[in-house]
Amino acid sequence: MAVAVGAFSLTVFAATAVCAIEIQPSQEEIHAALERGADAAKAHRPPDTFYTRFGATDELHPSGFLITKLAALSVMATHMGLRGVEPAEADIAQALDGKTMLVSATIFGNVPNFAVDSYMVFDQAGKTIKPVTVRFDGMASRSAAWPEPPRFKAKVVASFAYADFDPTAHTTISIFPANGGEVTFPLDFAQIK
Repeated sequence: MAVAVGAFSLTVFAATAVCAIEIQPSQEEIHAALERGADAAKAHRPPDTFYTRFGATDELHPSGFLITKLAALSVMATHMGLRGVEPAEADIAQALDGKTMLVSATIFGNVPNFAVDSYMVFDQAGKTIKPVTVRFDGMASRSAAWPEPPRFKAKVVASFAYADFDPTAHTTISIFPANGGEVTFPLDFAQIK
């Protein structure tokens, strides 16, 4: 199968599995990510199927997702494919030139402003990696348990510089709400596809 996307033209003879968080993906990996997105659009699958999810799968416990460069390409190709267009070279280059990886987590509390001033870090073998940016919901939404605890849910979103963390390491994502406590998610970055 041959697919041309501007300067990113190549022929692929077999499906290639992506292992670990790729900071500088190969042409083959780029092509495969774009193809996955195009295939998802043809099947009318939502773009968020390419997010790497972690934590609980229910609506009352902490969870989250991260988006790698290759996942971002698949998400973009799906969005564009659903509109009947293909990603332009500039769109692809922008995704590949990204210096940070986005991590979003949903946490729970019992007052509407519990997430204000929350912070997120990575721990890799005792080394703490701080984010470049952190955002949080100033006012949380009601949770599915409302009015019972946990009453509210909020998002904490951080961007981590690829240059600062090991993309193949066992990693604990930790979120620290300002009112105390800690929410943790263990992940093995080497297993992220």
